[in-house]
Amino acid sequence: MVSSLLPDLYLDLLKRALTDTLYAREPDLEADSPSRFWLGFIEHYIKGGAVSMLPVVRFDNLKACIRDVIERDVPGDFIETGVWRGGATIFMRGALEAYGDKTRNVWVADSFEGFPEPDPEKYPRESKAFHGDMQTKVLNHLAVSDEDVRRNFSAFGLLDDRVKFLKGWFKDTLPVAPIERLAILRLDGDYYESTMDALTTLYDKLSSGGYVIIDDYGEETWTYCKKAVEDFRASRAIDAPLVRVDSGCYYWQRVR
Repeated sequence: MVSSLLPDLYLDLLKRALTDTLYAREPDLEADSPSRFWLGFIEHYIKGGAVSMLPVVRFDNLKACIRDVIERDVPGDFIETGVWRGGATIFMRGALEAYGDKTRNVWVADSFEGFPEPDPEKYPRESKAFHGDMQTKVLNHLAVSDEDVRRNFSAFGLLDDRVKFLKGWFKDTLPVAPIERLAILRLDGDYYESTMDALTTLYDKLSSGGYVIIDDYGEETWTYCKKAVEDFRASRAIDAPLVRVDSGCYYWQRVR
């Protein structure tokens, strides 16, 4: 049983450093003005020093899931598919250190070249966003090199041989990744195919009692992520309830 206050103090400090909210406020995801949110988003995340775009509440969710699987000894490693600057995976590795777990690995899966181009006929909403000014002129398709992500791990003293990088498109890397079991499966690939590739390849490796976290399930203006999740759950007859973290992020716990 994890009982010391010190791990929680460390992880609270870590999440605030990763989100650059030690002294600044994060953009309000629930803001009534989308333009105001996006202006804040660009200033805080793209131009600022944040290592993760996750709101603090999503780190709280991730921490709760990690703590639960460690306390209940649910077997398996942790993975995030789509890592940007590496913040969530850095937090995963920090949590393993804080809670004294000496065996699990953290898998860092990304193209490190940005998003794959969506099929405009199958996924017109995603294609429009992919070619829009926001992605091409401001976000650069969220491309961050693996060297930069490694440097971010090193900056927090958390780069070691238990951090495993999977570089390339998910359809190529995930089927051949030497992952035996997973306890945390965090998906942040944004698009339909990226989400489906991760679910179809990795879900069978998720232990009973482990967690699936879908970062963009609630986003429906620019992505078909929700449809990918619903198609997959229907195909596998998964009826575990989806739990809301915030307006964009949802998760469920595998029960069988």
